[in-house]
Amino acid sequence: MIEKLDGILARFEDISAKLSTQEVLTNPQEMTKLYKDHAELEPIATAYLAYKKAVNDKADAEEMLLESNDKDFKEMLESEILENKAKSEDLLEELKILLLPKNPDDDKNVIVEIRGGAGGDEAALFGADLMRMYTRYAERLNWKIEMLSSNITEMGGVKEVAFSINGKGAYSRLKFESGVHRVQRIPTTESGGRIHTSTVTVAVLPEVEEVEVEINPNDLRIDVFRAGGPGGQCVNTTDSAVRITHIPTGLVVSCQDEKSQHKNKDKGMKILRSRLFDLMQEQQNSEIASERRSQVGTGDRSERIRTYNFPQGRVTDHRIGLTLHKLDIILDGELDELINALVTADQAERMKSAE
Repeated sequence: MIEKLDGILARFEDISAKLSTQEVLTNPQEMTKLYKDHAELEPIATAYLAYKKAVNDKADAEEMLLESNDKDFKEMLESEILENKAKSEDLLEELKILLLPKNPDDDKNVIVEIRGGAGGDEAALFGADLMRMYTRYAERLNWKIEMLSSNITEMGGVKEVAFSINGKGAYSRLKFESGVHRVQRIPTTESGGRIHTSTVTVAVLPEVEEVEVEINPNDLRIDVFRAGGPGGQCVNTTDSAVRITHIPTGLVVSCQDEKSQHKNKDKGMKILRSRLFDLMQEQQNSEIASERRSQVGTGDRSERIRTYNFPQGRVTDHRIGLTLHKLDIILDGELDELINALVTADQAERMKSAE
């Protein structure tokens, strides 16, 4: 590990030196590439330099301790040794995490799809709650949100909705949200005060570019129709809504939120590309017999990942056994405590697998 870190530090220092040369400054393409490499290596190089300093400071203090006869000075040195020992151990753990293979999709924007499951109107209403939760979380991080397609009930619930979230590291933070979210509460329509259990399915897909997923136009069937809203009223009077069917896989995407057929088609293709990319990744993973099954779940949309219990004001993530009695603030978009715990559990599992 130290040998690997020495190599990374040497590479980082080499790039740092090159970035100030005239040859690179006059080559925008090379400069962009080097800046990207520099940014990726900087956290590791910084932590490693801090680790080396803590180790050297500890060694220097130990050497002085052997040579000193001054009681007060020896106490100070012993304190310094303990402090640098703890610091170097913490930095070593941080470096182990930084050296873990990075998911190439982690820096991508995401497409979030929410669908009401078991529970009818109550599931759809909770789907709307989850949509608000994710949009509030994105707003807190100054991420950009764009609605792609929606199917809203007369009561304001969500039968199905898809929206994109654009922001640095969006997929790395939200990828663990894929799965079945269960809600336990008394519906507003329940006169007997009984608690109902409903489910909502969430899919978080990395947004992909056209070059990443090649779609043969001959594999598509595109139908246009007149958009309709709750109760059947017309959103407009032209055939602007678009339904795209990918014939080889049977995947179907419908978009009707825009008044322009062209815009609806563009949004539909964006969703379709991400779904196909996700499908390709699932197939690749299933072909690898030794594929790691992470502590935080497989990402399978059929897997129940979390329960939101309104009577008790609690949220439980079943993958890591975490219960927080903070239902209101979590649904208001305060997701960091949950997400940080999931990220930490995933890192621990990957470190264990790497040993």
